[in-house]
Amino acid sequence: MTIAQGFESSDAAGPYGGASATGRDGTPDKDAGKGAGMGGGIVPGVFPGAESMRPTLLGERWAVVAGHPLVSQIAAEVLGRGGNAVDAGVAAGLASNVVQVDMANFGGIAPILVRPAGSGAVRSVAGVGVWGREATLDALLARYGGALPLGGAPSIVPGAPSGWITALREFGTIGFAEASAPAIALAEDGFPVDTRTAASLAVMGRGFGAWESSRARYWPRGRAPRAGERLVQPELAALLRALADAESAALRAGADRDGGLRAAHDAFYRGEPARAIAAFVTGAGGFLDADDLAGYAAEVATAPAVRFAGRSVHVTPSWSQGLIVAQALGILDGYDLAAAGHNSEEHLHLVTEALKLAFSERERCYGDPAHTGLDPAELLAPAHLDALRSRIGPRALPNLPTLPSGTPRLGSTTAVVVMDADGTAFASSPSDTIDGAPIIPGLGILCSPRGVQSRLVAGHPNAVAPGKRPCVTPAALIALDGDTGGDTGGDLAVTAMACPGGDVIVQAMLQAFLNGTVFGMTAQQAVEAPRVFGSSYPGGFHPHPSGDGLLLVEDRVPSTVRDGLAARGHRVRPWPAYEFDAGSVQSVGDLTPPRSGERRVLAAGADPRRSAYAIAR
Repeated sequence: MTIAQGFESSDAAGPYGGASATGRDGTPDKDAGKGAGMGGGIVPGVFPGAESMRPTLLGERWAVVAGHPLVSQIAAEVLGRGGNAVDAGVAAGLASNVVQVDMANFGGIAPILVRPAGSGAVRSVAGVGVWGREATLDALLARYGGALPLGGAPSIVPGAPSGWITALREFGTIGFAEASAPAIALAEDGFPVDTRTAASLAVMGRGFGAWESSRARYWPRGRAPRAGERLVQPELAALLRALADAESAALRAGADRDGGLRAAHDAFYRGEPARAIAAFVTGAGGFLDADDLAGYAAEVATAPAVRFAGRSVHVTPSWSQGLIVAQALGILDGYDLAAAGHNSEEHLHLVTEALKLAFSERERCYGDPAHTGLDPAELLAPAHLDALRSRIGPRALPNLPTLPSGTPRLGSTTAVVVMDADGTAFASSPSDTIDGAPIIPGLGILCSPRGVQSRLVAGHPNAVAPGKRPCVTPAALIALDGDTGGDTGGDLAVTAMACPGGDVIVQAMLQAFLNGTVFGMTAQQAVEAPRVFGSSYPGGFHPHPSGDGLLLVEDRVPSTVRDGLAARGHRVRPWPAYEFDAGSVQSVGDLTPPRSGERRVLAAGADPRRSAYAIAR
């Protein structure tokens, strides 16, 4: 039986809103169960209320969570045909480039983590492109001064196509044609736009409205599409089919699976698409040529990790902000958070301060490791983490460091998380939104504008440089419980997470991970629970404003806690319950440590703040 996720009734919303056997703060309701009698029915309290807005889904064969129900369905279909988690994750990622084109573009980025079955290691696939060879800091400053206008200026080599194909080559079992077939069908035949996507296209039209190629595709009737109207993307379908056809031609000529996937890769990066991208970007004032694309390939590396509560927590490397999660966990490992109590004043203060220190590390040294030489082991060394922890006191630290104040841009992305019965895990946060760059005529994609996350400051570790990746906000996490394999004779317990939301991403993932690991919440409870977002650091997007100590706190957190945080020096502002900008954590992991000879049980949680959807079997 395949289980798909639905909403529980709103009058039994569980511990974070509505009546249930637990109170509003998640503690047991002392009156629950009073008046219980045979059968229940009209007698309240016979059975406990729903533990969460949505149920935690359990599966023995596989589980998937993605940012849109159609995307989750495609991953489920691939798994149902015998594909592994990577096959399903890539097919879902490609589908997200069609169905969630407002949040993630095939011409954008796709940071990926993979845990191969039975392995104690996690591998990263750097589906993030690089600046062109002519993109020096001096050249950008000479042409644009201190600005980085959207259009051509911040364009880098598209990283997502190489990320998807490389993940398939290294860890998958199927080819590009099979992985892309659902995405091609959705792009060619179209799909009905849902209410959230319709609203997103209306909002993003304020950005892409100046670009005729984008407006013609996403506002084909001269306005934003309405819910139920079909969105068709024939140019994108043709591009994906061209790559699939190149693979098929190579296979017919005698190539093996690896050779076929390389042919699909070359069809994009060395073929007509690359030439069209380079010409368009150059004409729009950017710094890319065809050779920049021809020389690009997504790098595969061992993901850095930190120990926390007996687990090895692996994150995307320093070309992303994934290390913020690892450093914050290393700092927090010195506290008894469980004794402090979930979302207590002390708990949220410590989390906020640990994140503040980790974000200051991003400003100090994060950047493309191929250019900075950064060794993540130094940042995750116990002595360094101890030194950071020693700076935390009872009151809020000041901004570390500061830039001129402004409104932080929270950003958007999507996420795909998949795990199969063998323990292969896949987590990705594909991104680049259609209000960030114009659609390239004839291709139906944009060219990644992720250069907006680079710095225009000489000597900064994330400064613009030829062939350098910007340090991007999308990140992912895979944790392995190193204490369980020997105890059970089975595999390591695995938890995989990804999330959209710009600078929110790592903050939301950290809190959801702590909710499950420290506070014992189910997968669904962990992603639904109220959370906070601090902005006491330069933001991830140009011009990198600081929120000047701002701490956004969901209003489901009691006012007494909010007042206590304010008294400690945090600049608290309430956030609406289930705020869209609070991100959308998607999580799949082992419910209990796998035991030798027994099926593993996977648990999936889909954050209700956006359109995320879980399916398990």
